[in-house]
Amino acid sequence: MLSGEKILVTGVAGQIAFPIARALAAENEVWGLARFSRPDDRQRVGAAGITPVACDLGGGDFTDVPTDFTYVVHLAATLAPDWDFDAALRTNAEGTGLLLQHCRSAKGTLVMSTHSVYRPQDDPWYVFTEGSPLGECNSTHTPTYSMSKIAQEATARFAARAFGVPVTIARMNASYGPNGGLPAMHIDALAEGRTITTRWDPCLYSPIYEDDINSQVEALLQAASTPATIVNWGGDEPVSVQEWTAYAGELMGVRPTVEVAPIEGTLRGSVADTTRRAAITGPCAVDWREGIRRTVAARHPDKLVATAR
Repeated sequence: MLSGEKILVTGVAGQIAFPIARALAAENEVWGLARFSRPDDRQRVGAAGITPVACDLGGGDFTDVPTDFTYVVHLAATLAPDWDFDAALRTNAEGTGLLLQHCRSAKGTLVMSTHSVYRPQDDPWYVFTEGSPLGECNSTHTPTYSMSKIAQEATARFAARAFGVPVTIARMNASYGPNGGLPAMHIDALAEGRTITTRWDPCLYSPIYEDDINSQVEALLQAASTPATIVNWGGDEPVSVQEWTAYAGELMGVRPTVEVAPIEGTLRGSVADTTRRAAITGPCAVDWREGIRRTVAARHPDKLVATAR
């Protein structure tokens, strides 16, 4: 793990960013940037040994943000439920460029992108490489997200070359663990006896557990380059919603109810080719079954009734 560095983590109150920042703070001076619209978030971040700094990336005012960070881990993003593309582009794309300009003395920056930048394919088992076609992946809960993240990638690529800051763009698919993520949401639904709804059958992902995410940050930062390095950031095994909910149900002693409600224009499968990531980080240490077990144990310990097989 990195040590003795001054690191900025943006979106620090979020599901992925907070565990990363907390882990980095053990051996580094870590600052956490967020809007901090919820007061409890600032307190939680400070209690983890992270210096909180309030900033709205889209606003472009970095008055309270130092410039001497040695590394930047940029996870802040807007996932709005409306069709305001202007706001999404201002935060996700322009904000990224302004941040990289402000922190251009950093030795490396990790910019979090998403698997949703890829153009949907009809084959649910299609394996997306970093060179696969990009395109709009319309999501009902955040319809501006995929396009604004494609714009973010373009801005980050420009900034790497224009400002000379080494960048890794990592396309996440799909994070989970005790702090949240899609499998965690489904585990919560099982614990509460609710039906799980998904888009397709099978609905495939390449889930990556929180501990692997945290441990791979250093290698991805060190892989940062000019022009930018682009890499899929997912787990080593493709797994469907149907598979992980069945396994979680087995661990919790319940029978899941999974309903399929197709949504045209969305990814039918999100299987990532992680060859490039593995060459940078090495293999994941936590397989998906163990990750699901740990997530159940952390979020609903009273529901864990069976041992892992």
